[in-house]
Order: sequence, then structure tokens, then C-alpha cells
Amino acid sequence: MKMYRLGNSDLHVSPLCLGSMTFGQQNSEDEAHQQLDMAFAQGINFIDTAEMYPVPGKPETQGRSECFIGSWLMHQDRSKIILASKVTGPSRGFNWIRGGPHAVNRENIRAALHGSLKRLQTEYLDLYQIHWPDRYVPMFGESSYELSREKACTSFSEQLEALAECVREGKIRHVGLSNETPYGVSEFVKLAESGGWPRVVSIQNPYNLINRHFEYGLSEMCRHHDVGMMAYSPLGFGMLSGKYDAADAVGRLNLFPAFGLRYRKPNVARAVSHYVALAREIGVTPAQLALAFVRTRWFVTSCIIGATSMIQLEENLQSLNIHLDENVFARIEAIHADIPNPAP
Repeated sequence: MKMYRLGNSDLHVSPLCLGSMTFGQQNSEDEAHQQLDMAFAQGINFIDTAEMYPVPGKPETQGRSECFIGSWLMHQDRSKIILASKVTGPSRGFNWIRGGPHAVNRENIRAALHGSLKRLQTEYLDLYQIHWPDRYVPMFGESSYELSREKACTSFSEQLEALAECVREGKIRHVGLSNETPYGVSEFVKLAESGGWPRVVSIQNPYNLINRHFEYGLSEMCRHHDVGMMAYSPLGFGMLSGKYDAADAVGRLNLFPAFGLRYRKPNVARAVSHYVALAREIGVTPAQLALAFVRTRWFVTSCIIGATSMIQLEENLQSLNIHLDENVFARIEAIHADIPNPAP
């Protein structure tokens, strides 16, 4: 399998990355290990997790995703695996994580990293990401910036200095961002260069057929700053698999009704129906069409996949064999022009 350099780092990652936010909630430890075995048997070398996983977050399950990966990792050749995790950001609750992560500062970064390393049973992480910004930004389905919601926050330089300390200690190799904006990427890169701190090598943001906002500003920013894109939610929370066509579909949107509200917005179902119809017309599954689209975008380094069954995982992995021609891309663009970004 061809590997791709992640930003300006020395990490070479597979075009698909195995996500783990179902491990510990919808998937048992044994099921998690089966998924990991299958993914790595087919050439995937990249795992993404977070201290707050599984999702939705609960005090009784927090950290299980990392624990399940850790119990698998201890039987593997660590040098062949690119492992990424994240420090939980503030302002979204999660009071059971370190008493409530009120800031992405030195104290919280170090405490979060120590916990992740212990659960993952490893001495270092290849990539450590800030799960979402310390400062206020609209995210997770919000679309407009509200001045009234601005708040005091940890400075970019303080965050970078704390992360640099962890790099010097050998606990992390590279630094990444998640759910970031063009302004945030620019500030992190600029200050890292002027302060001699670790340069951000990646950004993990949502990107899929019904949410292409990354194309507007962030793609250019990452191109010129050599920041690798890790696309999450490439199936739009399962919507783009077409499974929610059935009224009794089993999926996260039905299991956790308060979660994933961005995918219940007007025009989402209409857009999805067009993409599902296109996939079936060209002889691939809807999930494979959605994944092949994301994977082949010039600014995407790796596409994060997740599954709750081995059948789903196998289908997702087989998307690596799907090649879309110019006619299919043109038809995707026509749908996008008619129903642009219904799930921002």
C-alpha cells in the first residue's frame, strides 16, 4: 500500500486511518482487536484515538478506547504503527475528565498525555492533537462566529511551549490540531517558527460529500504551510452509507438521538439520496463512493474510517480499490452545486 507523508513530518501514513470512537461503547475489547487485526492485515498503519473516547462521552466509559488499543498494541511491533491521540478541549462539559478540562495549558496537556500513554501502554505517541481549540470557535455544526461568546483562553504560545516540552522528553513525536480554523492554523504555524517550538504537521477536521467547508480557506492554508489533512466523519455519521433509508436502521444517529445534530439539518436527506443513487448506478456501495471521493482529494492525506461491524470495516477498506472517473466527479459536483454543504 502506498504511504503518504503527513505534512512536513517524518510520518508516512496509510490513506485510510482506523478511528476508534466506537471502542468501549458499541464495540467490545475483542471486537476492537478484530478490527485492528483486519485493518493492519490489509496495510493500514495509522490509528486515531482520544482520551475522551468512546463517543458519546460518559464517565463510566471514558478512556476505554485507548485501553482497548493498548491491550492490542502490547502484542504488536510498535515501530510499525503510527499512533495518534488527542487532549480534550474546554467548554463542553466532561467534568469526569481531570475534574473538567478548563484549559489546554501545560498542566492539562501533561496530565492528559500521561493518562493516554498509560492506557495505550506505550512510551510515546507519534502524533498528539488538540481535540478542539482552547478559545471559542463555532464548531460541531455551528456556522457563525458570535462575538458575545468570546472568552479568556490559553495563548497559542503557552500551548506550543507545553507541547514542545513533551516532544523534548520523547513522549510525543509530532503535534497536530483538530476542529481548527484558518486563523488557528496560521497562528500556530507562525508562532512555532518564531519561537522555535514544534511545528504543527496535521489538522483533523470533518470533510465529506455533505460538508465540504474545508475547501474554503483551510485547504489553501494547509497547502502553503505543509499541514496534512486527516479527514474525519467521511461518511457523515453514517448518513452517506445509505443505511438510514430504512426506518428501523441501527446506527449512531438512532442510538444517540441528541448526538450528530448537524446531520439532521434541512436538505441533508435530499443530498444523501442523490449520492446514494449515484453510487448504486455506477455499481459501488454508497459508503465506498463517499470514501473514494474524500480519499482522492488533493488536500487529504488520510481518511479516518470507523465501523461497528467487521462487514462494515471490510466494505470501507475495499474503498481503496474504487477509482472514480471524471464523469462521476462531474456528477458529484452537479449535486454539490444544487445542494451545497447541507451539514456544515
